[in-house]
Amino acid sequence: MAGTHLDLRTTLQHIVDTATALAGARYGALALLHGEDRHVTGLFTCGMSDEERRVAGRLLDGRTGVLGALVDDTQAVRVADLTAGPRPHGTQRLPMRSFLGAPVRVHTEVLGSLCVTSEEPGRFTDTEPALLRLLASQAAAAIGGAHLYDAARQREHWIEGAAAVTRALLSGAGPEDALTIVAERARMLARASAGVILQPTPDGGMEIVAASTLDDPAGLVGTSIEPGSPVLVQLLGGEEVLIEDSATDDRMTTPVRTRFGPSMMLPLQSGGRLIGTLALPRKRGGDPYTATDRLLASQFASQAALALVMADAQHYREQLAVYEDRDRIARDLHDLVVQRLFATEMMLESTRRKDLAGDEETAELLAKAVDELDSTIQEVRTAIFALQQPPAEAPTTFRGRVLRETGGAAAVLGFQPSVQFTGAVDALVTEPVDGELLDVLRGALASAHRRTGVSAVEVEVDATVRLPDGRAAVRLAVADDGRAEDGARSPTVIWQAPL
Repeated sequence: MAGTHLDLRTTLQHIVDTATALAGARYGALALLHGEDRHVTGLFTCGMSDEERRVAGRLLDGRTGVLGALVDDTQAVRVADLTAGPRPHGTQRLPMRSFLGAPVRVHTEVLGSLCVTSEEPGRFTDTEPALLRLLASQAAAAIGGAHLYDAARQREHWIEGAAAVTRALLSGAGPEDALTIVAERARMLARASAGVILQPTPDGGMEIVAASTLDDPAGLVGTSIEPGSPVLVQLLGGEEVLIEDSATDDRMTTPVRTRFGPSMMLPLQSGGRLIGTLALPRKRGGDPYTATDRLLASQFASQAALALVMADAQHYREQLAVYEDRDRIARDLHDLVVQRLFATEMMLESTRRKDLAGDEETAELLAKAVDELDSTIQEVRTAIFALQQPPAEAPTTFRGRVLRETGGAAAVLGFQPSVQFTGAVDALVTEPVDGELLDVLRGALASAHRRTGVSAVEVEVDATVRLPDGRAAVRLAVADDGRAEDGARSPTVIWQAPL
């Protein structure tokens, strides 16, 4: 693309030099104009100093005066003496009287103007306008070809960007990362100062939930468009919104708008579902977005929205597969392992009750084996419950929160504490007792970590105990096999509270 721009500049400069020489003019200029507001975006001159170029840039503005007529005239404009009527602003600072100009057009679109001037009044004859029109058509062909090449390259970049976003989203990015990926890629493709994603809020507004910017991002994420803002009707309706200057547009109400200038806001929607809005603001004074920019960005937004929906569906399928696998393992543990352990326990209990009164040692061993089996069954049931919990979500039940605390302690202790629940703890243990119990549990686990020789920690939560006054209570007991500083066995932490 850079080589194409260099070739175009060389071609346009050669056209200006040729027009000036063939017309015998003092000055020559070719001004490239912005299609919508006709301000000068590029200037090629012949015979002018730097100061004269600055004056010519204002003079060649395509909105007013004799040069404005070039935009509306398909033929060349010839003025024998500029001093004979109202003089366009700036002519008094340049030694010019005769003027000849031709519009640079591609079909009906005005791309610029090619002009030559002379100090002599009436300098240009009927021959020069035809010559200037020919050179202007050559300039139009060169500019049009470059625009087509740039548009093709731009479209290619946007297509590649959309494909890259789709690959990234389908590779397993989380919900927040997915939105950031879309915002960042769109910002780079649009050459914007920032890329932000807004999503509807419960109160009827919209909030920035993801942002990508090379500048200071402070204050972007979390910024809201409050309900009642004029632009919200369009955004929530899934319409595109084009902003010429974010800082001065009355429709914009966010406090960060003063940082930005031109902006386009594009709906992210797929299958009639509005996911959010992609906003691409440029810095203050930045180039306005063209019709091609808006078209390509809109197509990108549609592709990104589809990719977000697909990624969300894929994430749901993967999560469902994990749930199903964990549920299968839990069923196998319950149906096979627990039942066999329970059957073994019953056989041992039956043996213990037989005529072993004269063999106290054997009876004691059998009783201990029964207790160990009962404890193992409780731990397996606890593992079954843990498998049935959503793996990536914070637990909502009291039992789940206890398991989360012990699971977190396992990473520090180097082993998994055993946990046993007795009674309907989820139904009976509620606020504020649950919070107090969890605080005591955290402290007990931290104390166990500080002691030496700890290789096992047993946690028991019993919601079936009774206080001396008969009230129902919950009891927490935390015991470990470590030693205190004096060498004595670690004390068991026991805490209880009424339900």
